Amino acid sequence: MKLEDNNVMLRNWPNAAKTTTSILGTILLMAFALALPLQTFAQTTTDYKTERQRAFELYEQSKFADAIPILEKLVSVNPSDVGLLERLGWATFVVSASIKDPEARKIARDRARVFLKRAKDLGDNSELLRAGLEALSQPDVTEQPFSSVKEADAAMREGEEAHSRGDLDNAIKGYQRALELDPKLYLAALFAGDMHFKKGFQAKDADEKKRAMAAAAEWFGRAIAIDENIETAHRYWGDALDAEGRSEEARDKFIDAIIAEPYSRKAYVGLSQWGNRHRVSLGHRKIEIPTNVTSNKPGEINITVDDLGLKGASEDGSAAWMMYGIIRANWMDRKGGGRSEKFAKAYPNEPVYRHSLAEETEALRGVVESVQVQAKEKRVKKLTPSLENLMELNDAGLIEAYILFVRPDDGIARDYVAYRKSHRDKLKQYWQKFVVGAN
Repeated sequence: MKLEDNNVMLRNWPNAAKTTTSILGTILLMAFALALPLQTFAQTTTDYKTERQRAFELYEQSKFADAIPILEKLVSVNPSDVGLLERLGWATFVVSASIKDPEARKIARDRARVFLKRAKDLGDNSELLRAGLEALSQPDVTEQPFSSVKEADAAMREGEEAHSRGDLDNAIKGYQRALELDPKLYLAALFAGDMHFKKGFQAKDADEKKRAMAAAAEWFGRAIAIDENIETAHRYWGDALDAEGRSEEARDKFIDAIIAEPYSRKAYVGLSQWGNRHRVSLGHRKIEIPTNVTSNKPGEINITVDDLGLKGASEDGSAAWMMYGIIRANWMDRKGGGRSEKFAKAYPNEPVYRHSLAEETEALRGVVESVQVQAKEKRVKKLTPSLENLMELNDAGLIEAYILFVRPDDGIARDYVAYRKSHRDKLKQYWQKFVVGAN
């Protein structure tokens, strides 16, 4: 599948094709109402392939309403073609947003879900399909405005209507006008960039493609300037850079997407696809912690240690893991329910204990310090792989980044925004050095 195939519909989620025209809705409802018999073109393989290619071209040109009737006919001929089902599901979903009647729109969304679910049941596990099913599992956001500025909202809907027809130039004009009317409208800049990106793939020569991709980058940059902590513009910009062969720059944009929203599945799509395209393996360093700390009630703290994890403790540094449990225990509530001194000092405005970045960082650094003491006393011959990885992260000053990306629970995740505010460079360094660069 081409790069643009992987992304053409992800770009329409979750605010896919918020158009108001009744024409597209009418076309869709007519397609739904027809009981489609086998068509003449289905009688020969050649005609079937020709119509399939035509439907895919319309789809890639964002002419979803035009593609739907053809896709419907093709699916009636071959109901096991997951490529058809996936595109029919997404096209139906996008065009459903143009249907004004809520009940008719619900029927269309349900139908889109059926197509995507059928593709999944047949073995389709693409990111595109998962994104579609996830979007359809959420409430219908069609009626939500793009902007509180009425004129900007109207301009956005004009842009979306043009986009659903495949009229990219007029779509850009609508989005650009919306941003002029509402300079903080992230989606206006994002969608304008996306239209230039699509124009790049439809370009007839290299110079035209270069100009389109440069324009896409400019608009994605505007979106990031509005809010750098939304992953989408970073990811789209990465796609545009990779399409131009600027692989390392693309990689860094995909990393920026993860840093923007590390606990969103969508944020990882770009880097994952980049790794697959360039045959670069991606993976976090493995650190197995053989110690666990639990507390059933304040003041009663249980530290458990995996015996297997401590075998050979006199030679491989494993005894250091005892410090992990001891330090974490000192962060937990005291008998009677009072906050521990450590937690109260680190989080003075929080009345209830939680597992935190500060606690996990101190515990892992306690392990590091114990290893350093053992090494100084020449009690270590060869560290375990987990301890070697931990020591390397510590030397790079990236233990916090590792925790936030690899070991976050609900409590730790709450500390991410504050850490990112002052340490964005370290978060990026972690991905470049330990996830991508080291593989």
